[in-house]
Amino acid sequence: MNAKQTMPKKNELRRVTITDINNLGCGVGRIDGCVTFVDGGCTGDELEVKIIKTASAYCVGRIERIITPSPYRIAPGCAASKRCGGCVYRNITYAHELELKRGYVQAAMKKAGVDVEVGEVLTTGVTEGYRNKAQYPVGVLRVKGQPVRTVVGFYAERTHEIIPCDNCLLQPPLFGEITEFLREWMDEHRLPPYDEESHTGLVRHLYLRAAEMTGEVMVCIVATARDKRLDALASALAERFPQAVSVWLNINSARTNVVLGREFLLLSGREKIVDSLCGREFEISPASFYQVNRAAAEMLYNKAAELAAIQPGERVLDLFCGIGTVGMCVCESDADLHGVEIVPEAVENARANAARNGFANAAFTCCDAGDPDAVGRVLTQLDADGLDVVILDPPRKGCAPSLLAQLAALRTLKRIVYISCNPDTLARDLALMSAQGFACARVTPVDLFPRTGHVETVCLLSKLNAKQHIEINLDMDELDLTDAEKKATYQEIKDYVLEHSGLKVSSLYIAQVKQKCGIIERENYNKPKSEDAKQPGCPPDKEKAIKEALQHFGMI
Repeated sequence: MNAKQTMPKKNELRRVTITDINNLGCGVGRIDGCVTFVDGGCTGDELEVKIIKTASAYCVGRIERIITPSPYRIAPGCAASKRCGGCVYRNITYAHELELKRGYVQAAMKKAGVDVEVGEVLTTGVTEGYRNKAQYPVGVLRVKGQPVRTVVGFYAERTHEIIPCDNCLLQPPLFGEITEFLREWMDEHRLPPYDEESHTGLVRHLYLRAAEMTGEVMVCIVATARDKRLDALASALAERFPQAVSVWLNINSARTNVVLGREFLLLSGREKIVDSLCGREFEISPASFYQVNRAAAEMLYNKAAELAAIQPGERVLDLFCGIGTVGMCVCESDADLHGVEIVPEAVENARANAARNGFANAAFTCCDAGDPDAVGRVLTQLDADGLDVVILDPPRKGCAPSLLAQLAALRTLKRIVYISCNPDTLARDLALMSAQGFACARVTPVDLFPRTGHVETVCLLSKLNAKQHIEINLDMDELDLTDAEKKATYQEIKDYVLEHSGLKVSSLYIAQVKQKCGIIERENYNKPKSEDAKQPGCPPDKEKAIKEALQHFGMI
């Protein structure tokens, strides 16, 4: 604001035009030059708002009246959306949500000084029922201070008040049926829910996981102690829901906001459920990480595989590997793959998943992938001088600068595929890696969490001036393409092959096949610059698929 403008005063009614939406679902506008946040405001809304908070640099308004609605505004379709705070974009079109998410990634890169292209957001287009995991707090519903019944749902935004919800639009309908069954059974059998204020009661949370492809469901009851009545509840759940092939008890007796305790006890059925992803099968235990949106995760991992372009004989390190999903979706089953993960149960799952999917050369170490010292010990054991590709999928805080420096110093490392759930920490890490000789040209957002403020990203960091890598030399006076070469780009050929054969092919393989077919390539296009550069030949199945693509585009 300039000196002549005045800060809006608390309780004033003011008009504001919303020009943007942040990732918390607040519309952003200006009143007399003062930045104003309005919960539920949409880009293009003209609103009358009541000022409910003022600060030195901004104010907060509450919608009193929509004067002119935004063209992006839609009905939320969920009775709990205004209080829950989970689906911050429930009131806008999905197309506009994707625009906003791409804008968040672009803004993060610009703020960090990272000059990269940000692609369109990849999405399955499915915005409801996509989650395969949910954690429901269990508590007491009170009316006028008196306990009435058990309540299972979600916390109201910025509070620990539980909003009853057995039909969340992000969860599969079966989850709602299970939550309602639990609530009714607890009330009928007088099983006391947990009370945060008094730290009394038994059942704290209901934690559900589902395997979309097999239909299997894992139920985990989080309680303050072991109680024989929970065995009866587990039996009742398994009998009522045949899909519940695994029922667990997790004991959490601490006075804490953390959902899960350390101790898991199997009450009924199997220890694990099984799902499939990118043609692989994965065992999932209750403590293991698994992407909550299976279909979108396939899209993410297919993109990661395209960027990684793992060649025969290359060695791959998968940091923050979880149950091994990324590494095994990105690599062929004969790959030399090593994963690092801190959760012991996830490491056990990863080893079982490697055996299940025929990864004979895969190994996994249980240690903190975010700890440079621990990773250093792993690198020493692996003989890191032979490492070619690193896959990173860290938590929201990103990677420690010392870990990134450690990776950048690896002599033979050519490529890093970085998957991130936080554009801000990704941008910070890309800036650090750029200063250490790794370039990133493009970041691709992937919408793993439709209707929420979160967006996943994936990108490739390539080492500049590496001794052993495939180089392409193009002289400017040689850029006149033949008629055949003009008909399809390398990326179009890759996309066609992936769609019609399920195979991922590199530019090198395409160049080799084009030469075999008599399509003119530049003299140095397929020639390694250094004598010791690795240049594998195109496998027969991929050569056949590439030729089919060349025929499709009329190039042969």
